[in-house]
Amino acid sequence: MTRRNTAAIVFVTLSVVLVAAAVTLNIGWILVNGRRLLPLVFGVIAFALIIAGIIVYTVFLVRELRRNDQQDAFINAVTHELKTPIASIRLYLETLQSRDVNESQRREFYRIMLLDTDRLQRTVELVLKAGVAGQRVALQHRAPVDISALAAEVVETARLRHHLAPDTTTLTIATVSPAGLFVDGDADELRTALSNLLDNAVKYSRDLVHIAVEVAAPSPDTVWVRVKDRGIGIPRTQLKRIFNRFHRFPTRGFKVKGTGLGLYIVRSIVKQHGGRVFAASEGEGMGSTFTVELPRLVRT
Repeated sequence: MTRRNTAAIVFVTLSVVLVAAAVTLNIGWILVNGRRLLPLVFGVIAFALIIAGIIVYTVFLVRELRRNDQQDAFINAVTHELKTPIASIRLYLETLQSRDVNESQRREFYRIMLLDTDRLQRTVELVLKAGVAGQRVALQHRAPVDISALAAEVVETARLRHHLAPDTTTLTIATVSPAGLFVDGDADELRTALSNLLDNAVKYSRDLVHIAVEVAAPSPDTVWVRVKDRGIGIPRTQLKRIFNRFHRFPTRGFKVKGTGLGLYIVRSIVKQHGGRVFAASEGEGMGSTFTVELPRLVRT
């Protein structure tokens, strides 16, 4: 149990004691002033405000303690995500500097270092995106985006990045008209959102990766991009909370590295485009489904 958890328990206990004391005093006040209307009403209102203030203060205090815990976990996660590839790159550079290696080993070292730099870049970009998302800045560049082509690009990138076999990911596109499925928005931002969903699906699939991506138009003015996996699933109580910044729910016997920012960024980007994102899962071990719903751009 951390110090903050202990502090939260202490403050909640103290709040319960204070509320009980206030209720007791309120009852005593009513009994003493039962026949005097003005003092009775004034006392009841005053004690009610005191009780409400204690409760509100305790709730905000506990929430702040939890937020601090989440921020500490985020700092630790980002530190790990930055430190590990830096240490790896340094090790290979020192090896190249101090030892003679053959050409094949040299190329392998270069390949690994490039992968580590990609990991560093993704982590930095994730943190920067989270900062921009927190400011709720309006989109500066809007243009028609072919969501079907974008989904195909993101799926192929995920296959290459995670070294997935072709049969581990499937893409289904339901075109309802020759005009295609377009949305009005920023292609780079939407690419980031879909990439985060694909990366999460891979990370939480354990060793058995099977991801289905579906692009469809459930109505004439709506486009859906749905990402399904057969991974560890999500408890029902966590389905809405997973989109909060820094939030990561504990998983049984399965630890995944991350910063707790991916789904928060997805939700922020989708909201900027006038859409919404929601998750569905039958529970732990039953896989997950994430659906991005965006306004469809009808081209004439």
